[in-house]
Amino acid sequence: MSSAYLLVSHGSKDSRPNLAIEELARLLLEKLKAEEDPERHLVGVGTLEFNSQPLSGQIGDFAQRAVAYNCKSIQVIPLFLLPGVHLMSDLPMEVKLAQNSLGNNLPIAIKPYLGSHAMMWKLLARGMAQISAEAFILLAHGSRRANSHRPVETIANKLGAFSAYWSVPPSLEARVIDLVSAGYQQIGILPYFLFSGGITDEIVITVERLTLKFPEIKLELASPLGVNSQLVDIIWDLATQEE
Repeated sequence: MSSAYLLVSHGSKDSRPNLAIEELARLLLEKLKAEEDPERHLVGVGTLEFNSQPLSGQIGDFAQRAVAYNCKSIQVIPLFLLPGVHLMSDLPMEVKLAQNSLGNNLPIAIKPYLGSHAMMWKLLARGMAQISAEAFILLAHGSRRANSHRPVETIANKLGAFSAYWSVPPSLEARVIDLVSAGYQQIGILPYFLFSGGITDEIVITVERLTLKFPEIKLELASPLGVNSQLVDIIWDLATQEE
């Protein structure tokens, strides 16, 4: 018997991240089949928000498919980059509700979240290598949950970058001002976001505004992480990781 894998994200009104996660699920399924053939596998997607039903209900629907595939368990893979409230509180609560509804015949396990993987920094280093800059800013979404920024700070240290956050201080603009004051004239910005969406569109606008504010400074914005084979490998590693 095989496991069923459910990729869980925050969810979005924007179709772009939703389509990207569907593509990730397709690529993960291909990898599972190649690595563990001839077992049958099931890969699905779920969201905490912007869905017609709560995640617990989505898991319930997915469980029906898992039973039809003769799966022994459901492995939930959180596609979150930071251990914020959604990951640490909302997700476990929804999984518990689903487990209570399903009983113990089909156990649900929550795998380590995406941002906890030790190789995530290498995805950012790839984008970093495509930019010529004197200093780099690693821009993450941010969270008000205590200690949630440690993974970002760890990655920033590995990359030799300065951290900034979209929703909490220090902001991108504040960090740019600090670096300009320190004499840097070429600044690269690495968005620590999985896919393009509403927030990354706003980041583009902010960078354009800062470019007008500091015309003598070269600001170069990298792309979000995006769907790629390295990301699929990381998700595969998390999905198949032994407890």
